Amino acid sequence: MTKHRTGAGPATHAGRLQGSVALVTGASRGIGRAIAEAFAAEGAKLCLVATDAARLREVAQGLAGTPEPALCLQADVTDRSACFDVVAEAQAHFGHLDVLVNNAGVYLGKSFLEHSPEEFQRLLDVNLFGVIHLTQAALPGMLARGYGRVVNIASTAGRWGSRGQSGYNVSKHAVVGLTRCIALETASKGVTVNAICPGIVGTDMADSLKRGQAAVMGVDPDAALAATIAARVPIGRVLEPREIADLAVHLASRAAGGMTGQSILVDGGMLMV
Repeated sequence: MTKHRTGAGPATHAGRLQGSVALVTGASRGIGRAIAEAFAAEGAKLCLVATDAARLREVAQGLAGTPEPALCLQADVTDRSACFDVVAEAQAHFGHLDVLVNNAGVYLGKSFLEHSPEEFQRLLDVNLFGVIHLTQAALPGMLARGYGRVVNIASTAGRWGSRGQSGYNVSKHAVVGLTRCIALETASKGVTVNAICPGIVGTDMADSLKRGQAAVMGVDPDAALAATIAARVPIGRVLEPREIADLAVHLASRAAGGMTGQSILVDGGMLMV
């Protein structure tokens, strides 16, 4: 684990996350970056985690609103001991941890028969066990304080079956199920646990998705994405990372205390089709 402290100056307003300390994984790009930016704008103190230290520092340096510099930690969520280390470092640095956002994830598009056991395991190690490791590290402190928010970034792939991404779907179904199970265990103790299930979002992962679907469909990637949006996304466009981040802000706030165990779709209407 590599540590850096960097970021913007004092907050200029009292936001929805003022006074909260949040740890966000996969914070160097895409949805994770958007969540970090949205949390900072709402006044949260931030611990940002990713494997790419240079990009993580770049994100932290561009944050506006956070009351003190972000704590940047380079770590791999598949490493259980590293996950416990980053949570301990965040707690030691800020005094406690209020919010955990399990966003780190990987995608692989392949037909079931082409998937190797090693590829299945890689998807589970990052997408599922990363959530397990970090949540098991963070929950004791939240339970001891009687307050916490856990937000897991799952996927529409955790709510249905689809061709050409069985390993990814399995990992995200597991995150949805895990979210409900942990929520039941923590509901009476001041800790909420919810999942966001994004549809097609304009990120690096979407590029991987369209390449995978193109291989299955036998067309070029842009044609695959256009066909998918036309057939399955009623709003007719790719979502923006900020649209996922806006919901994450609410779920991380005190205002969301009545919501737990939910897997919330932000998918442009995909599940209606």
